[in-house]
Amino acid sequence: MVLILECIVVCFILFVPCVIVIANGIHNGAFLFERDVQERVVKMGLISREKLSRNKNVFKITSLTSLIAFVIWAVYGINGARGFWDPFLQIYILAMAEGLFDRFFIDWYWVGHTKAWTIPGTEDLKPYIPKKTLIIKWITVIVGNPVIAAALAGIMMLFVK
Repeated sequence: MVLILECIVVCFILFVPCVIVIANGIHNGAFLFERDVQERVVKMGLISREKLSRNKNVFKITSLTSLIAFVIWAVYGINGARGFWDPFLQIYILAMAEGLFDRFFIDWYWVGHTKAWTIPGTEDLKPYIPKKTLIIKWITVIVGNPVIAAALAGIMMLFVK
């Protein structure tokens, strides 16, 4: 039951920065889009390249730091996992929850089927997530998440006894 709640929290940690991006003007989150959309937004004068780069760095640092910190705290602090396999499985489950939430809710539904992520003047560049990018994202979830979970569990095994 606790792991299910932790999965929900991980998804929420991913969701909140996305909501903040939209609330502050979707053009400020153009770094989340493909290069052609980013170039169009800059060309239209909605945002500078520098601000786009800064927003991207702030988003990644805060999101990734929050996710990793929560996962480590949940798995080792709350759940008391030790060794390699127990933490690995828990980290993997949390990573998959986040990855599936991102692929299905954010990418497929929110970006693909609502107007919330539409940047005026870029509608001709839809779909915002082209098939090639979507394939790469799915490979990252399917292949990358176990690798990340194993690496994190392996590293933490050195520090947590």
